Amino acid sequence: MALFRLGPPETPSVVRGEGVYLRAPEARDFLSWSSLREQSRAFLTPWEPTWPPDDLTRSAFRRRLRRYAEEIEADEAHPFFLFRAGDHRLLGGLTLGNVRRGVAQATTLGYWMGEPYAGQGYMRRAVAAACGFAFDTLRLHRVEAACIPHNVASRRLLERNGFRQEGEARSYLKIDGAWRDHVLYAKVDGDGDRPATRL
Repeated sequence: MALFRLGPPETPSVVRGEGVYLRAPEARDFLSWSSLREQSRAFLTPWEPTWPPDDLTRSAFRRRLRRYAEEIEADEAHPFFLFRAGDHRLLGGLTLGNVRRGVAQATTLGYWMGEPYAGQGYMRRAVAAACGFAFDTLRLHRVEAACIPHNVASRRLLERNGFRQEGEARSYLKIDGAWRDHVLYAKVDGDGDRPATRL
């Protein structure tokens, strides 16, 4: 049994979930992404780092794509956009970031949902698919997540996906312009059943 990965895993083009799929962001996604983010700005602001002034511009999106490509190639992060399977509509995004190999074999989960699609179960299914991808394809052992204590929807989402609360971290992340306490969650490979997630 190998404890250390010798190279980056081959990332599939699409990760399938129940009625949703995850795909790496591409240049053709700019208009859908910028429109959804702008439409959801007030909804997302309390839960995200402060947006740079040029965040929704095409040039900033191109820089984002270059950074994503570098992170994927280096097996440092695996960013995805979330789409509805029926009509291929962009719903949000999800990232398996800060991948740690060696004896850790862990990643940190982050996600955002466009306001029109929140509370409809899409992200719950996306997180289930992403965890399957993390365990089965990336061969990771642990997926970690953190959320602001009063973000009840996010806490419920993690708990419904089998994440367990493990503690609290003071001033953990700078969100909406201020250092915020976070509740820490994790899911370990083998915690409950997982759906098949690869094509």
